[in-house]
Amino acid sequence: MSFVAGIDMGAKSTKVLILDEEKRIQGRSVVKTRVDFPAVAKEAVNTALQQAGLKEKDLSYIATTGFGRYNVPFRDIQITEITSVARGAVFLFPKTRCVLDIGAQSTRAMRILGTGKVQNFRTNDKCAAGAGGFIERAAKYLEVKIEEVGDLSIQATKPQTISSVCAVLAESEIINHVSSGEKIGDILRGVHNSLASRALALIKRAGLEDEVTFVGGVARQKGMVKALEETVKTKVNVSEEPDMIGALGAALLALRRLEKIRQDREKETTTEETRAV
Repeated sequence: MSFVAGIDMGAKSTKVLILDEEKRIQGRSVVKTRVDFPAVAKEAVNTALQQAGLKEKDLSYIATTGFGRYNVPFRDIQITEITSVARGAVFLFPKTRCVLDIGAQSTRAMRILGTGKVQNFRTNDKCAAGAGGFIERAAKYLEVKIEEVGDLSIQATKPQTISSVCAVLAESEIINHVSSGEKIGDILRGVHNSLASRALALIKRAGLEDEVTFVGGVARQKGMVKALEETVKTKVNVSEEPDMIGALGAALLALRRLEKIRQDREKETTTEETRAV
C-alpha cells in the first residue's frame, strides 16, 4: 500500500492530509503557520503520520500548495492553490462547477470542469476588506473570539450595512455602528454580507453555475455561509472540513503524479525487455 501527503501552507495555518492509494484519508493535522516554514511543515507531517500510524519512509510522494509551498525542501512537487482547491472540491462534490475560496489574504472564484481542471478564475483586486482577514480584524475590534463570529452572525435580526471596499474605511463604519449602539451580531452579519457581495461579483466574473462549493476556513462560519447563500441565490456546498480542501486536492494530485511515474517506469521496462529480445 502506498501513501502520499498533501501539505497546504496557508497564511494562518498549515494543513496536512495523508491518503492511501484508494484515496482514503489515513491522517490529518493542522498547525499554526510560523516563520520557519520547513519546521512547521515537518511538524504538521509528523503529526499526521502519527495519527495514521505511519513513518516518514512510508510516504511515496509529497505535494505542497498554498503561499508557502516553495518553502518545503522535502516536497516532490508544488501545486498552485487554485489547482489544488479545484481538484479537492470536485472530488467531494462531483457536480460542482464553481468554487469560492475565501482565505485570510485573498478571495478567489473559479469555474471548473468535471475533471477538476480550472477553466477560469478571478481574484479580489480590492484591499483586505474583501478577504477573511477583515473578519478577524472586525472580531478583534468587537472583542469577540473568531470561533464565536459565525454563531453571532447567524443570530442577527437587523444586519448593519458595511459598504466600503477599503478595510480602513470599513473599520470606520464598524466603529460608527458600535457608537450607535448596534448589536455585535448585527454588525458581524453586515461584515459577512459585505464579503458575500464581493464574492458574488467575483463568481459572476469567473462564471456562475447552479452549484457553488465554498472552501477555506471562513466557510466554517455559519453566518458567512448563510450570507453567501442569500446573496448568490443558489446551492452552496460546504464540507465538514472546508479548510482542508487545498491539502486534499494536493494529495489527490500527488496520487495522480505517483501513478504517472509508475506507468512511465513500466513502459521503460517493457521497452528495454523488447529491445533485449
